[in-house]
Amino acid sequence: MAAAVKALNAKIRSNTVLDYICSTHFWGPVSNFGIPIAAVLDTQKDAELISGRMTGALTLYSATFMRYALAVTPKNYLLFACHTVNFGAQVTQGVRFLQYWNFGGREAQLQERAQQGIQSTEAEAKGLLAGAEEKGKGFVDDAKRKAAEVKDKVTR
Repeated sequence: MAAAVKALNAKIRSNTVLDYICSTHFWGPVSNFGIPIAAVLDTQKDAELISGRMTGALTLYSATFMRYALAVTPKNYLLFACHTVNFGAQVTQGVRFLQYWNFGGREAQLQERAQQGIQSTEAEAKGLLAGAEEKGKGFVDDAKRKAAEVKDKVTR
């Protein structure tokens, strides 16, 4: 059994593509790509949810390990790409965080939400008023009809 495993390992290591795919230089970055994928997807979420401390930590982490990926031998370009994408996404999140909390983004968003609330309330009030007017016209018409019936009965 040991001889079969040794032969399989020798076969894998003789093929450069399989050797790379079976190494930590491949699987480390592949498993690490979850962080930048999540960061890129988070750019579509509300800026209020961004953690400034976590964004700063991940930015420093990615910047550090971009350098590390090129410092090891052999250079790990896949890990470098992973951290480059994460660095870009984290910087984007950092800018969104600063814009939202420090440069008036939150106030602008609250103002916009307030305007939307006012508009929807006005539209709902107009709808209720139109419904009330319609019911009021129905009551007036009913009262006129009943008054006419009473008048007819009295005059007979």
